[in-house]
Amino acid sequence: MTVQADGLGHPLIAETRCVRNDARLGPDCRLLVISGSNMSGKSTYLRALGVNIVLAMAGAPVRSRELRMTPLQIGASMRAVDSLQEGVSRFYSEISRLQEIVKLTNHAPPVLFLLDELLSGTNSHDRRVGAASIVRSLVQRGAMGLVTTHDLALTQIVEQMEPKGANFHFEDQFENGRLNFDYRLRPGIVEKSNALELMRAIGLEV
Repeated sequence: MTVQADGLGHPLIAETRCVRNDARLGPDCRLLVISGSNMSGKSTYLRALGVNIVLAMAGAPVRSRELRMTPLQIGASMRAVDSLQEGVSRFYSEISRLQEIVKLTNHAPPVLFLLDELLSGTNSHDRRVGAASIVRSLVQRGAMGLVTTHDLALTQIVEQMEPKGANFHFEDQFENGRLNFDYRLRPGIVEKSNALELMRAIGLEV
């Protein structure tokens, strides 16, 4: 399974504001872990890739200069929410969705997984162990995909894969009390966080 996108952008973002990035997944790199601060572009990048692949499979135009892919099915976990009616927490909702994605790997075509803020609803130890196990299981089952995270400990997952995955990140600049983003995907692990700056910017004493 292969996905190669050049100049990928989200179809619902105006051309004047759309920042395009590339995506590469294939036999030599089956996992991308995307780290970055709040509002830096991680979730939008996942959605841009997922939406464009769905458009391509439907035979529709895509928001990409070039997009090449082999047959696949998408398994996405994004914006999990709790439910009063069903009596389930956000975390339970997410792991139920992850179970459905794992089940997709039981039949063809191969799965492309898109996991946004994987297991963010639990403690850091369980998140680290659980996330590594789930991603490793998906890759061993022939899937490939992307994971976004604020938890930099999860970036170590790429070293546990065979073949190894790759770390990429989005970053920001905090200047004169204001956050600035360029939404450019860069190789490696993000080296800073904006959470405290954001809290101070709106008047919280931290």
